[in-house]
Amino acid sequence: MIRTHSAGGDFGPLRAEFSLPESFGPEVLAEAEAAVLDPSTEPREDATDLPLVTIDPPGAKDLDQAMVVEKTARGFRVHYAIADLAAFVPPGGALDREARLRGQTLYLPDGNVPLHPPVLSEGAASLLPGEVRPAVLWTIETDEAGEPTATRVRRALVRSTEQFDYETVQAALDAGRPHPSVAALPELGRRRRELAVRRGAVELQLPEQEITGDPDGGWVLARRPRTAVDAWNAEISLLTGMAAARIMLDARVGVLRTLPDPEPEAVDWLRRSADALGIPWAPETTVSEFLSRLDPGQPASMALYADTTRLLRGAGYTAFDGELPPLTTHAGIGGAYAHVTAPIRRLVDRFATEICLAVSAGREVPEWVRAALADVPDRMTASDTLAAKVERACIDQVEAWVLAEHIGGEFSAVVLRADENKAEILVEDPTVMAKCAGEKLTAGERIAVRLTAVDVEKRKVSFERA
Repeated sequence: MIRTHSAGGDFGPLRAEFSLPESFGPEVLAEAEAAVLDPSTEPREDATDLPLVTIDPPGAKDLDQAMVVEKTARGFRVHYAIADLAAFVPPGGALDREARLRGQTLYLPDGNVPLHPPVLSEGAASLLPGEVRPAVLWTIETDEAGEPTATRVRRALVRSTEQFDYETVQAALDAGRPHPSVAALPELGRRRRELAVRRGAVELQLPEQEITGDPDGGWVLARRPRTAVDAWNAEISLLTGMAAARIMLDARVGVLRTLPDPEPEAVDWLRRSADALGIPWAPETTVSEFLSRLDPGQPASMALYADTTRLLRGAGYTAFDGELPPLTTHAGIGGAYAHVTAPIRRLVDRFATEICLAVSAGREVPEWVRAALADVPDRMTASDTLAAKVERACIDQVEAWVLAEHIGGEFSAVVLRADENKAEILVEDPTVMAKCAGEKLTAGERIAVRLTAVDVEKRKVSFERA
């Protein structure tokens, strides 16, 4: 993390602007408390002997996933325990209705707006270390290349043994002292990444802006570099989501995360952009192969990653029951994929998981799940839109607070996109994405810019070429 300047500020007005709920109603809280005392008593396998560990951002309490990755004689075995929210959320009850309204957890610098009450999301349902928890346990066997050969999913009782963050796991791996439960993660993660490139998956490595608090009560803008563990951890989730999609497609009932393939004209346009940026791209090299070889730290690569977002448009949720839909794949992943690994934080995962459990057990999919397929996609799309707006507004607000006292100052920036007299830039310290005025700006070049104006109330900052 690259720390920059800090500033104070209150996110209350932003919460009010987006009408974000401040709490849960008494009926919802009462149902959650009752569920903690009397969760579902469905039969469960005892898997408390598995040495599961969690890998999440520092300080996280809403822990959806815990894993063990093993090397086997034939490849790899992944045990992936996912929080079982259906054990606490009665269909059609107050919790269920409220979760459908919210769609997903929203994360703000001063605290989140959770999908479920904290007594569940940070307590009884969370896979906290040392606690026995109801979970949905996926066991996926793969071959040496990392391709799945067998999948088993069932309800279980689990106990996470350790709570790690990405940087801690990365440091232990770098030092040659990995925790045994994730010692095989790098090898499997790399092989899954190789398979992703072969599938045509498109991964963008744009710098991530992150907001954290400082000891003085202000806010810090930072750039969070993505560790290798981030990527490998994501591959385990993707592996599970692809396995879930396969189960649902074979059963002809489910809900997928979908994204259409980019139009050939869009790929041609990207090739022209690469040429303009001076990045060699051989005709026989696919988009996925090309992007995987770029150095994300280079200005030209940053500019091209920004352009590549044009290829990944039209993401949505596709539900089906009986007949397969025209689109069943996700172009960014290079295959069929479903959300099942974050039910504490995302509504759709609970329903997709129930389908997988029923199909795997040879049971009928519950009617309450089938009925939800009609509106869950729209609810998720709406909540995704809101989450993106809230995240962007928070970043814009902190950018304005951080820069308010630096009008007239000069900064180093990379041009991401350029038009005739303006450009989109990435200021490197502090990490700010903004508009910049100036002539003859070229995508991929590093330039000096001057901060010309800051409007804290409107969350706007303006730059010009220095």
